[in-house]
Amino acid sequence: MLSNNYLRNVRSAVDAIVDNPRFNRFIGIVIAINAVTIGLETSPWIMSYIGPLLIAVDRIALAIFITEIGLKLFAKGFRFFRSGWNVFDFVIVTVALAPFASTFSVLRALRILRALRLISVVPKMRAVVNALFDALPGMGAIVAVLGLIFYVAGVMATKLFGGAFPDWFGSIGASMYTLFQVMTLESWSMGIVRPVMETYAWAWIFFVPFIIVTSFAVLNLFIALIVNSMQSIHDADVKEATEKSDAIAHREREALMQEILALRSEIRELRQSFFQR
Repeated sequence: MLSNNYLRNVRSAVDAIVDNPRFNRFIGIVIAINAVTIGLETSPWIMSYIGPLLIAVDRIALAIFITEIGLKLFAKGFRFFRSGWNVFDFVIVTVALAPFASTFSVLRALRILRALRLISVVPKMRAVVNALFDALPGMGAIVAVLGLIFYVAGVMATKLFGGAFPDWFGSIGASMYTLFQVMTLESWSMGIVRPVMETYAWAWIFFVPFIIVTSFAVLNLFIALIVNSMQSIHDADVKEATEKSDAIAHREREALMQEILALRSEIRELRQSFFQR
């Protein structure tokens, strides 16, 4: 019984350490330093001078990450895997272990994935990713609408321009890929539309509305959706903080009322004892 209580106390202490903001800031600094050292390893000139130092820093950082994951697993147990961010960190660190084997030396580039752990450590980055995930259902609907527009425009472009420009519009697949280039505004005028207009002078009637609908309307819906999701998360955080502050204020008021009642009781007792004399 004593050992169970001792183990529970140790886990609670370790849990408090790994959840401490200072500990998370330390891990964030280690991740940033490790990302820089991995980037420096891509330079043969730098490796010729301080290569062993960079490798040593990399292994120290990996040891710190493994220790961190181990402490979290010890403190939280199976609760560790209930958090998607913990699972994300666990997978990143596990994948980063593979490149150290000589058989998988090509996979050493995967070590840079450790830099992605900054997302789980930095609250602002985490909020952005949470907003993206919250916006996924709405984004799916927008993607479906965009895909339908591309399919309709691809069929029309194949029928209209496929005969004269088979490389660009010879099939639905080729037409949709060309239209994707047009949507991204990458050389859409000089590279695609103007050559087509030399054969079909009226082609702008097709391409200009397509660009307006896809580039300036549908794609902006993605931005609006993400911004709305981030605002919702911000409002939820503000509401949670307000509720916490209200709860603290309520407890303080109750404590103050208890103290006032206790003082009134003491005054009453003193008054009674005084008159009894």
